[in-house]
Amino acid sequence: QVQLVESGGGLVQAGGSLRLSCAASGRTFSRTAVGWFRQAPGKEREFVARINWSDGRTYYADSVKGRFTISRDNAKNTVYLQMNSLKPEDTAVYYCAAGEYEYNFWGQGTQVTVSS
Repeated sequence: QVQLVESGGGLVQAGGSLRLSCAASGRTFSRTAVGWFRQAPGKEREFVARINWSDGRTYYADSVKGRFTISRDNAKNTVYLQMNSLKPEDTAVYYCAAGEYEYNFWGQGTQVTVSS
């Protein structure tokens, strides 16, 4: 099993940057992927980015390509989401999730608010 804890959210002005962290613990699996999702008030949760733990392959939603970067630190067992050029529409609760064939494990979320 995997436990995930997000941190790094906060308030930032449009155009600014934040780095979110997702610390993982528990059993790890060769095909585990870690994804970032976000949910704004009144909207459905949406996919943001994903990284495959085994090979480091990354995937991004079109809305964040070129602005966000997902990465992992094997030594710290942590996944990061570097968010640059933030826009007010990026405001949401950000969650990390992990799984092999589906996202079975979810963190508690961290609030990101981008002001204009």
